[in-house]
Amino acid sequence: MDLTEGYMSNEHKEQLHAASESADPSSVSPLRISTSPKSPKVRYGKESPIKGSPTKGISPKKNNRHSHSGTDGRPKKGGCGGKGTWGGLLDMDDNHFIDSNDPNYSSSEENDKSVRKISPRFEEYKKKAAIIVEEYFATDDVVSTANELKDLEMASYSYYFVKKLISMAMDRHDKEKEMAAVLLSSLYADVIDPGQVYKGFRKLVESADDLIVDIPDTVDVLALFIARAVVDDILPPAFLKKEMDALPSGSKGIDVIKRAEKGYLSAPLHAEIIERRWGGSRNKTVEDVKGKIDNLLVEYAVSGDKKEALRCINDLKVPFFHHEIVKRAIIMAMERKKAEGKLLDLLKTASEECLINSSQISKGFTRIIDTIDDLSLDIPNAKELLQSLISKAASEGWLCASSLKAVSFQPEKKLVEDSIVRAFKAKAQSIIQEYFLTGDVLEVNSCLESENLSSIPELKAIFVKRLIMLAMDRKKREKEMASVLLSSLYFPADDVVNGFTMLIESADDIALDIPVVVEDLAMFLARAVVDDVLAPLHLEEIGGDSLRPDSVGNQVLKMARSLLNARLSGERILRCWGGGGSYTNGWAIEDVKDQIGKLLEEFESGGDTREACRCITELGMPFFHHEVVKKSLVTIIEKKNDRLWRLLDECFNMGLITPTQMTKGFGRVAESLDDLSLDVPDANQQFGSLVERARAHGWLDPSFSFNKGPHSMENGYHS
Repeated sequence: MDLTEGYMSNEHKEQLHAASESADPSSVSPLRISTSPKSPKVRYGKESPIKGSPTKGISPKKNNRHSHSGTDGRPKKGGCGGKGTWGGLLDMDDNHFIDSNDPNYSSSEENDKSVRKISPRFEEYKKKAAIIVEEYFATDDVVSTANELKDLEMASYSYYFVKKLISMAMDRHDKEKEMAAVLLSSLYADVIDPGQVYKGFRKLVESADDLIVDIPDTVDVLALFIARAVVDDILPPAFLKKEMDALPSGSKGIDVIKRAEKGYLSAPLHAEIIERRWGGSRNKTVEDVKGKIDNLLVEYAVSGDKKEALRCINDLKVPFFHHEIVKRAIIMAMERKKAEGKLLDLLKTASEECLINSSQISKGFTRIIDTIDDLSLDIPNAKELLQSLISKAASEGWLCASSLKAVSFQPEKKLVEDSIVRAFKAKAQSIIQEYFLTGDVLEVNSCLESENLSSIPELKAIFVKRLIMLAMDRKKREKEMASVLLSSLYFPADDVVNGFTMLIESADDIALDIPVVVEDLAMFLARAVVDDVLAPLHLEEIGGDSLRPDSVGNQVLKMARSLLNARLSGERILRCWGGGGSYTNGWAIEDVKDQIGKLLEEFESGGDTREACRCITELGMPFFHHEVVKKSLVTIIEKKNDRLWRLLDECFNMGLITPTQMTKGFGRVAESLDDLSLDVPDANQQFGSLVERARAHGWLDPSFSFNKGPHSMENGYHS
């Protein structure tokens, strides 16, 4: 048969069939013939010749650039193509059809689903989509990109744009990844139908095995794109479970879904972390967003243009931060009685139109309830007003009141006037900021004494909270200075505990402005224990029973305990911010050890006890006094000289060395007994006797344990 007429011989058909059967099924997804009415159907033949065709009855495919073979001639990885090659998975789609009037048509193709052709219209869309994505990465113009997509007038292929955009961004820098996420969020619903977004992500997950060949970190990057889409409310959380059930076992897509769900979406404060992962929110800071929220609420309260206010909320593109809108709108309604009706109506409409979801509304009200006592300082009847607003919102059906904590109307114990508290907060902030500039601890002490804090203990707790809050939002230098100041003020432990308790209880709110609050606040707590400002048991008092298991405050306490239980925790925590524990220039650890060694040698050779105690005090490192204890005990064991024991007894009686530091010192000696026994054979027996004497004097913590044989101990505490 003459092949120039567009027909295939039986031999060619057999070769084609063999080629299709030999294709690796794991590298090529099953091909389906689209029966969608939206798919373009083309009929060629005598009845419908192509306009301008010189010869009727001859298939225009003769002049088509595409191959006449039933084999897809595209390259496996999107290269230049070639005869006998297969298209990549990114090009696999449903936009193929079989034309019974095509000269290449064979009835066997109806049953052979691996032979198919691509719609020319879809081919055109793919080329234009790639160009649009490249131009967007070059220009960063969301509006132009949206207009170009609209001009294509091929909305049914939008899923491919989603797929192409993300697959191209995955192999680029964080800038392009962030741009892709922002573009999808901007186009969602307005330009790209939600169903098309869903389908695009589904196809990406299905092609994860193929993507990983060129992009080794496909699992992590694609999981982050999915998590970002869920956070941005353009992909429903149910997507994860549905795709998990639909994917074949062993597929990389399953790893992607697991990473998205457990690695990103299950983490505390996941929304803020995910949003900032690629350099976050298009250079929008939290303060910028808060400022825009304030502006739109003020403008709405004046103009009453609800449609414009809703548009502004949508344009913010921060669905995970909508609780801030709720919070600020309710507080404004409490402050401006005339604007109450408008603001409640705005929130109600935003809820009905699903612009602000129910969880964000509940979170906004919960944040107000958590800070209602502070709010009452500025709005005297804040509790009554809030309760009234909660009742109105619940009656209108846009707030689930049962999901909120009860507003407590019991007056809390307050020993100071509200006006004094407000004045002191401003004064404290000024004192702390000046200290960060000068480093003058004595000046801080002088300023606080002039405030007569001794008669008002609540103010000391407020100062502790303010000091750490300001330090957490600054660099390591200020964090170190804050810890040094805290250990130098000699506030009563109860006041420091109250200050940290206030910080822990408000940790969820602090996390919105300081994402690393867990790490920083845990380190401040641990440092306070190392500096003997707090005792380890105070951590239990700070936690109490009021914290939720999933709260940020609870995570802070867990991390603080973990830091303190680590081996050599004292030295590590001491160095955490590069400090030496002194408000001057600080000591290096080795310098401190040398100073301690020299003063002990001088005392042992006939020095004065009071002079030795003065030198220990002048070191200015109470958190490192366990080194004094350790060196003294080692010297006593090596030289069998009891003079240093009298020095330890004097330091303990003066309160210079605390039981915590004594216990740590004994614990460090216990850990080094094996080495010490090489030089002093009876070191174990001598140390056992010293432990008994120390117990008799009340030097050691009850948790300290020592056995003359093998022992299990860490940092001086029985493990």
